[in-house]
Amino acid sequence: MTPKLSMDLGISVIYQEFSLIPYLTVAENIFYGREIQKYGIRNIKEMNQRAEELCKEMGVDLDVKTKVCELGVAYQQIVEIMKAVSKNARFIIMDEPTAPLTINETKIFFDIIEKLREKRVTIIFISHRLEEVFELCDRVTVFCDGRYIVTKDVKDVTKQQLISYMVGRELTESYPVNIAGKGEVLLEADHLTNKRIKEISFQLRKGEILGFGGLVGAGRTEVARAIYGADRILSGRLKKNGETFCPANPRDGLKHGIGLIPEDRKRQGLILGMSVKENTVFSIYDKCTNTGVIQKSKVESLVDDYIKELKIKTPNREQIAKNLSGGNQQKIVLAKMLATNCDVLIFDEPTRGIDVGAKQEIYALMTELAKQGKGIIMISSEMPELIGMSDRILVMSHGKIVGELERTEYTQERILEFASTEKEGVEEHE
Repeated sequence: MTPKLSMDLGISVIYQEFSLIPYLTVAENIFYGREIQKYGIRNIKEMNQRAEELCKEMGVDLDVKTKVCELGVAYQQIVEIMKAVSKNARFIIMDEPTAPLTINETKIFFDIIEKLREKRVTIIFISHRLEEVFELCDRVTVFCDGRYIVTKDVKDVTKQQLISYMVGRELTESYPVNIAGKGEVLLEADHLTNKRIKEISFQLRKGEILGFGGLVGAGRTEVARAIYGADRILSGRLKKNGETFCPANPRDGLKHGIGLIPEDRKRQGLILGMSVKENTVFSIYDKCTNTGVIQKSKVESLVDDYIKELKIKTPNREQIAKNLSGGNQQKIVLAKMLATNCDVLIFDEPTRGIDVGAKQEIYALMTELAKQGKGIIMISSEMPELIGMSDRILVMSHGKIVGELERTEYTQERILEFASTEKEGVEEHE
């Protein structure tokens, strides 16, 4: 079987990493490699017309002359689907299609799936989000560590049974309890402001897991990047252990003990073409040298310890990062940050696109780090995760903190109520 033969048989695959060309239009992407021609020249008018017909057929309101780089992730996903439909695909494999989508974008995507089902298109839907499996699928097949485990009709299996099949054991507690207790103030933000955030003030204590909630675009990631030194702070100040500082860049942030596990591990957290070993020690090579010479044994011992501690499933430390699963890639990012020995760790969407077992391991690690006295900031769009893991939650809207809730106070409804607050947004600063 070859990719061409698969396409000839009506089989298409939509991967986690889109195969779109950012600076081509929607229509040009749909017909890329199969351009409609007239007299040997691309017939843009005809491609636009056919793309518009596809949009109408799929019930999508989209300008086909728009460049793909100007679209949100949900609509880029829809363009991938229209590419498949334009090839008369009767069998579409979707790999974690909703991982980067918001709740509203996911609803749009589900509507497209239903239209495909009405056209009798068969879909293999690969997902770690079990609620989506129960909502969309007729049957579910479980694999674990590359082995086939079981196939069940969705109506004949429970969520807990599926989790048990996936991890090979019963998971009775979804979220571990943080028993560390709050210590003294470790990090303090005082009226932080830049182009995307305004007047951000909060305290993070030793042993605390502080959650940041809010809708996509609320400014949560921008707060994390400012604290880490990835984005410039225009006004306000940061204090760590009582000392004022302002990180000029990520290296400076690390020097002050601030570590960030970014939301996009593939683009921001890892160098995919490098090995597990190289990625793990990337930020601390200077600590692994003696008179300018890298101490190979020290590096290898350190990496092996993290592979064991974090249960990274890899053939060896020299394995290239891009060849590992999403969960194991995330663990490498964690290893890289843990190796820096930071005492403030920011987890931005830490479990996005990883399996249930790996999620539990990351939750346990976060709780253990809090127990060691580190301060944890967690940004999550997964409401149950945010509620289950946080000791306290700050809710953001339009670049501002609009609410603070203690563990005894928060519910999904209260968080969403704050997150939907219509407050004056952030003014642009030069």
